[in-house]
Amino acid sequence: MASNRPAPEAPRATEVPFESPYFGDETSAEPTFGEWNPTADTVRPVRGKHRVVKQRGGIARSSTVLGVGVIAAVGAGGIATAQDKPPVSISLPDLPDAESLPGVGSLISDDSNGESDDQNTTAAAAMGLAADQSAGSTAVADQGGAGEALRARILQQAEQQQAEADADAKAAAEKLAAEKAAAAAEKQQSEAEAKAAEEKRKAEEAAKAKAEAERLAKLAASYSLPTSSYTITSTYGESGSMWSSGQHTGLDFAAPTGTPAKAVHSGTVKSAAWSGSYGYRVVLELEDGTEIWYAHLSSMTVGAGQKVGTGETIGRVGATGNVTGPHLHLEVHTAGGSGIDPAAWLRDKGLTV
Repeated sequence: MASNRPAPEAPRATEVPFESPYFGDETSAEPTFGEWNPTADTVRPVRGKHRVVKQRGGIARSSTVLGVGVIAAVGAGGIATAQDKPPVSISLPDLPDAESLPGVGSLISDDSNGESDDQNTTAAAAMGLAADQSAGSTAVADQGGAGEALRARILQQAEQQQAEADADAKAAAEKLAAEKAAAAAEKQQSEAEAKAAEEKRKAEEAAKAKAEAERLAKLAASYSLPTSSYTITSTYGESGSMWSSGQHTGLDFAAPTGTPAKAVHSGTVKSAAWSGSYGYRVVLELEDGTEIWYAHLSSMTVGAGQKVGTGETIGRVGATGNVTGPHLHLEVHTAGGSGIDPAAWLRDKGLTV
């Protein structure tokens, strides 16, 4: 229970002249307190649990702010501190401890814990902000590093693909060049082979022609035309009523009567006599069995069985038998008895009619 005993009365202050720091010297019966000079003790904030219950809307409560406000007000007005004032008798009931009051203790405890929580929350928020900034920087750095790595990878892949494309193009170019070179070499080889074959053919033809010329030269040396100073008047195979068969069977050399008739090649005289429409006729048999007939002779200078050489005279041109004028009728018969073209046979022997 509170006590109702009066508080002891404080002694009164001595009346002294009052000197105002603002209005000069004055004499007053009012108590004087002297000039107030703030010191470290007087401006030290009053320690205690001056708490303001938290309000919704985000207004913080702080005893420090309240103490600073009081000190500023006291300093600005030049008011003396409570310690210099005379004691005043105040009767106060005996009050229980605030912490023992229902609801108040928990409030004070909550305030204390709230201040710590606020400080912790503020620190945690600051640390969270710093962590977020650090994480953001790290994330940005990570994103930058990842982007740079991706860019480097893309560039590397592009360079690799370009290198592969260049290698493929180079291989294709080399292959094409090789194919062209092979085609050119094959063409050159083919042309060289064709040229060699042509040269060989020409050489063979030249050799053959040379051999033929040599053969004809030898034949020409061993064969001779049947007469000289002549004119071809009828050829082999001509048709007409003058020949009993209807066709001319030999080659006619028109020449003056008495022109020598010569052996075309060495051989043996098979017959030399009159032969009807042929007049006087000499048959010369060659070594291979070929027979040469000389007809319409004016005279004969050889007899049967006689051997003669190439170019030897065997008779003379005449007009005996069935004729229209002097000429040498020459026929060529194979060993089998068939008649052939005398002109072709003479050409084959290297003789030009």
